[in-house]
Amino acid sequence: MRKFRMLIIVAAVGLVVAWLLMGGRGPSIEDGSILVLPIEGRYVESQDPSLLARLLTDAGMSFAALLSEMKKAERDDRISTVVLRVRNLDIGWGQAQELRGAIRRLEEAGRHPVAYLEVAGFGANLEYYVASAAGKVEIAPAGFGGIVGLAGEYFFLGQMWKKFGIEFDVARAGRYKSAVETLTGDEMSDAYREVANSLLDSINHQFISGIAESRGLTPSTVRAVIDIAPMTPRDMLKHGLVDQIAFFDDLLESFDGPVVEAIDYAQVDPASLGFEPVAQFALVYGSGNVVVGDGRSTSRGNPVMASDSVADALEAAADDPAIDAIIFRIDSPGGSVLAADIIWRAVEVAKQSKKPLIASFSNVAASGGYYVAAGADAILAPPASVTGSIGVFALRPVLKGLLDKLDINVETMTRGAHAGIQISSEPLSPETAAILDREVEAIYRLFIERVAAGRKLDLQQVDGVAQGRVWTGEQAFERGLIDELGGLSQAVARAKRALGLDVDADVALVPYPEAGSLADQLTDTLRRVSLEAIPASSLKGLAERMQTWFEAAPVEAPALVPPFAFDIR
Repeated sequence: MRKFRMLIIVAAVGLVVAWLLMGGRGPSIEDGSILVLPIEGRYVESQDPSLLARLLTDAGMSFAALLSEMKKAERDDRISTVVLRVRNLDIGWGQAQELRGAIRRLEEAGRHPVAYLEVAGFGANLEYYVASAAGKVEIAPAGFGGIVGLAGEYFFLGQMWKKFGIEFDVARAGRYKSAVETLTGDEMSDAYREVANSLLDSINHQFISGIAESRGLTPSTVRAVIDIAPMTPRDMLKHGLVDQIAFFDDLLESFDGPVVEAIDYAQVDPASLGFEPVAQFALVYGSGNVVVGDGRSTSRGNPVMASDSVADALEAAADDPAIDAIIFRIDSPGGSVLAADIIWRAVEVAKQSKKPLIASFSNVAASGGYYVAAGADAILAPPASVTGSIGVFALRPVLKGLLDKLDINVETMTRGAHAGIQISSEPLSPETAAILDREVEAIYRLFIERVAAGRKLDLQQVDGVAQGRVWTGEQAFERGLIDELGGLSQAVARAKRALGLDVDADVALVPYPEAGSLADQLTDTLRRVSLEAIPASSLKGLAERMQTWFEAAPVEAPALVPPFAFDIR
């Protein structure tokens, strides 16, 4: 195994050297070229994965890098057509809307985007939603599924725990703070159902209206087509959802110009296209669960918003005289109250540099993910992103029933009237439970105070839209929780305006925190390789969501987390 790993490392180093030797020249792009750009898989909200990670794992490129490649093509007059090869996507609705915006900008620049849909399954809602933004949509002959309408699936684990004899002491602030219901409940409460329906209605409206506008159909026609799905490619052609059925090679042969692959186009130097940045913006990433300490990822390789790492990145960006503005890019379901407050404070300190600090939400910036952004100069979010969830809960397992089932006797000793809060073998006394309720209420008030100060609202206004309620970006904009609807591109434009720059002025985005050392990257990559060897199972998706939720919501302290099962596909 050690020899095998050494061979991989040697091969990787060889590829790096070869790339460096060739990188200065870049590819030769002819006039009238056809750029083929794959749109598939997962796009991370962090720096680009290292070369080693790409060689040894299926780590995707960063979302910002994908947008940058599309931006390059947008201004490259040598590109006549961009063919977007859309396959299965593992992204959220916020990123999907940002991709649609980038596709529309290609159209406006005269790059004639063509989406080639190459998916199979019972539903390709999100993939088709992205593809439909192109001026022309083609589909593979064996493509299957199309759009079947949106669905949300919500798991409630309360009965399962009862079978094991496990119960929970729960304290929460906010009528809609229903994260605990997922873990401890048996079914949806009325408040949970209200929020779930509201989110589904909002995203469904955006889904249908977006497709209708792009394809020149009425919303009622799109709804009627959905109700007869799933459908064959011929059905999709008949109902105006696609323009042609073709094999991919036939599509490429229908163009006159030479084909340029994305891997080659990535070597094109933006400076050769006239890219001349007049300013540098720090792109500070806050991705994953909000946790105390430093670090970049969990043991599973998922990104984390570690308080010290993000705070250091904000400080470094604020102190760097070469940085003119800060874009705080957030994709997080929340987590630790303490960690969120540390990052909130770092935002406040960074603003003292007088540099514009704009928060840009990706797919999710809820609960602790919203908390850290509350003090930004401006907050932007895609209409279908998930945000809000301004509320707090505390969850304490009670294992007495399980211990009794296992015939395990426990003797406890405490010093202090409420020291029993640290013991899991017995439920809380009424007096201690009341103290926990007061603590959670105090944290909730701190949360809405942070939001009120940052959003320049009074406490009653914030409390009225808080209560743990989750909103889409569109709904949050209507309620004053964000300043503008849009993605990363619009956040950059907002920072330009704040600096008095022309909206078309070029700026360079500098990712923060900085990439780790080669040794750090190698260690992280090898860890991911070992993790990816774990076999999949029918319950893998649920298990992964549960683990992510537990990582975000530690039971030893109050937490800022929305329901983990808000997953609309």
